[in-house]
Order: sequence, then structure tokens, then C-alpha cells
Amino acid sequence: MFQTTRRRLAIWYTAVTAILFLLFATGVYLYVRTTLIERMDDTLKHVVEVVERSLSIQTLPQSKGGSRVNIEESFRNNAEAVEDDRIDLEWFSPNGKLLWSTFSGALDIPIQLYPKSQTVREVRLLPGGNRYDSRRCLRQVTKRIEKGREVLGYLRVSHPWFEVTKPIRQLILDLTIGALVTIACVAGIGWFLSGLAIEPVRQSYQSLKQFTADASHELRNPIATIQTNVQMMLAYPDADPQFQRRQLEVIERLTRRLGRLVNDLLFLARSDSGMLQVEFQRLPLDALLIEAIEEQRAIAENAKIYLSLRAIAPTDDSDLGEDVFAVDGDWDCLARLFTNLISNALEYAQPQSPEESEKGAVAVELQRIKRDRHPILQVRIEDTGRGIPESDLPHIFDRFYRVDPARSRTSNSPVSTGTGLGLAIARAIANNHRGQIGVESVRDRIGDAALRDRGTIFTVRLPAAKLE
Repeated sequence: MFQTTRRRLAIWYTAVTAILFLLFATGVYLYVRTTLIERMDDTLKHVVEVVERSLSIQTLPQSKGGSRVNIEESFRNNAEAVEDDRIDLEWFSPNGKLLWSTFSGALDIPIQLYPKSQTVREVRLLPGGNRYDSRRCLRQVTKRIEKGREVLGYLRVSHPWFEVTKPIRQLILDLTIGALVTIACVAGIGWFLSGLAIEPVRQSYQSLKQFTADASHELRNPIATIQTNVQMMLAYPDADPQFQRRQLEVIERLTRRLGRLVNDLLFLARSDSGMLQVEFQRLPLDALLIEAIEEQRAIAENAKIYLSLRAIAPTDDSDLGEDVFAVDGDWDCLARLFTNLISNALEYAQPQSPEESEKGAVAVELQRIKRDRHPILQVRIEDTGRGIPESDLPHIFDRFYRVDPARSRTSNSPVSTGTGLGLAIARAIANNHRGQIGVESVRDRIGDAALRDRGTIFTVRLPAAKLE
């Protein structure tokens, strides 16, 4: 599908460029041709004017009456000048008889009065047939020379037409070669650009396809379980009340899970479409983190995980006072961001097996730093659980993405109540607050042994509030 679309885009690019180049080439051709013809016509008119002024007119005796043109004296000096410009002159008598010419032989072109320049072709009838042999093509101007009402003769000035056709043919050849090369280049560039243009669409389609499959999987299991429990209750209406109560509790728990999943999907959809309403206000990020940690304190104590917060105040900004950790943002959205990250850290900071006696720990660190001369509030959330494989780090914030099974909960962990969208929501909130979120996995090497995972660090950077 995408290859077909890419091919169509490339063809459209090439076709549009070919049409535009054809129009451009036609305009250039007409412009050059018209310019050459106009220059030739101006030359012919100029020669006619010069020759007409240089004609030597003699008055005949009164017995003969009238006047005549002295041909030898009139055209003797003009012959050499017109030869340099490839212009030929012909002088005809008043009755149309050729009297003088710069051509080597008489032209088979009858004399006609052309008020404007005309293109004519000399033709000859071939023996034994009706075909005509085209010999030469000329651009001509014929003018009748008069003195008063007396016609002295006809002056015809000719210029070779190849002075126009030769450069025109070369121009056509150059335009054709240029058009073919340009269209070939545009076809290649169009194929490349269409690939670049279609790549985001292809990636979005693949992401949507994967997202739809993952969402369907997340919805299918709870719905199937609810349906099974309902069928069991309908099939055994007289069953033990305790048994029915347990089934109803399972249904209620799965319903809450589905509700959270729908809410998370709705949040991400609104964030992607720009419809998410974020109410920015100045708030203390340290107080927000304290509240988020207090909400997770009971979970950490039940899981025997040490949860701590450390705020590092800068030494060079002591005049900031209470606004040292101020940030412009939405309290509910930021609370959701850090709650998701802290709960995720608590989930994977638990001991991975009963043999591990070391308690887990989650450390939250808040610090005000400067990057590119701009104040930044940096929050690091570090756990002591198993790290994330390097191959999974680029995809950890993808929706419904599942990391290596070694990082998933073990049998001694509580049943997951998450939707698999927590980290995706955290990234969306950070982006909406013009911030950044990243993840790294900490590992140590023990001697020549393999790398040992020592936990994961999530880092959130938000722009500090601008103080007036």
C-alpha cells in the first residue's frame, strides 16, 4: 500500500514538473524565435532605408520624359556591405524584370509587394512530375520605389532563413536534453522525497496498528474473564453466596481496571490531538513531590521498600527563597507524572526472589541546575531493582510496550493493576510542560563476570518558573 502511494507521489511530482518545464520551454522557444525574427526584420527594414536613400536617380531628357535609377552608381557601394551581413539585394524594373542582383543566379520567386517581412521558399518543378524541390528559404521585404507618382522600380531585400532556424534547432535540442535530464532527476528526487514524506505516515500506521492490537489484547482478557464469571453465576444461581461474592469481587476489580484503561487511552488521545486542557500556574515542585511520596508511602512500607526524597538547593541562587523549586505547570498532571514514575519504581524495586534478603529502595532527588544558561528543575527517581535491557530502553515509553520478562513481576509480587500506559502518559505530560524525560539502566561489572543490573534511573527535567 505504501509503495503504491510512494510510486503515485513520485509520478505526480514528475508529471507536474514535466508540464511546468514544457510550458517553460515553450515560452523560451517562442521568446527566442520571436526575438530572432524581430531582429532580422529590423535589419531588413534598415537595409531598405539605407539603400533607398543611396539610390542615384537620373532625370531623362524631356523627349523621353520621366526618371530612372542609375544601377551601377546606386548599388556599387552597397553590394559589399550587404554581403558582410548575408543580405542580398535585387532590383527590378517597373514591369517586374530583374535588372540587378547580388545572387549568383536568378531566384525562382515571383516579385510580390510585401508591406511587411515575409518568409518565402524558392521552389522548382521537377521534370516529369508535379513535385516541387525546395531549394532555399528566405526572409524578404519588397518595396516599390517611386518618385512622385512615377514607379522607378522594385527593391527586394533577402536574408537567409537559416539564421533563424539554425539557432532555433540548437535551442530545441538543448531544451530537449535539458528536459529529459531534469525530468529524470525530478523522478529520482521525487521518489526519494516521497519516501521521506510517506515514512512518518508508515510509522504512524504501524504504531496505530500495534496500538490497536495491544489495546485489543488488554481489553480482551478482562472482558473474557467478566463474561466467564457472569456465565458461571447465571449457570449456578443457587451456588454458595461466598463463591458468588468472590466472583462479583473479581468482576468489580476487572471493571475498575477497564475504567482506568479507558481513562488512560482518553488522556493520551486528548494529548495527541492537542485537546488536553492544561491549567498552568506557579507551584512548588518540592511540595508536589512530598505529596506524591506520601501517597505511595503505605505501598512502600507493605513491600518493605525504603522510599526517600532529597532536595538539593543551589548555593549560587540563595536569593530565590521559597521559589527555588517553583515551576509553571498543572498540579494534577505533574502529580500524575511523578506518581506513575514512583509507583513504577516501587514495583520493580522489590526483591526479585525470596533468597534476596536485601531490602529494595527508591530514591527521589530534586535539584535546580542550569543548562544552556537556563534554570532547570531536575528530578531523578532511582530504584535498586533489576535494570532494563539496553535493547528495550528506546521503547520503554511506547504504549503497551512489554520489556524483557526478567523485569516483570515475580510470583511473590502482587497482581498487576496497571494499564501499561503509565510511562507513555508520563512522557506526554512532560512534553506538554515543555520538559524532557529519560531513562537509563545502572550496571556494575564484578570481576570477569557478566554485567549485573543495579536498578533504573528515570530523569525528568522541567523549565524552572521565570521569576519577576
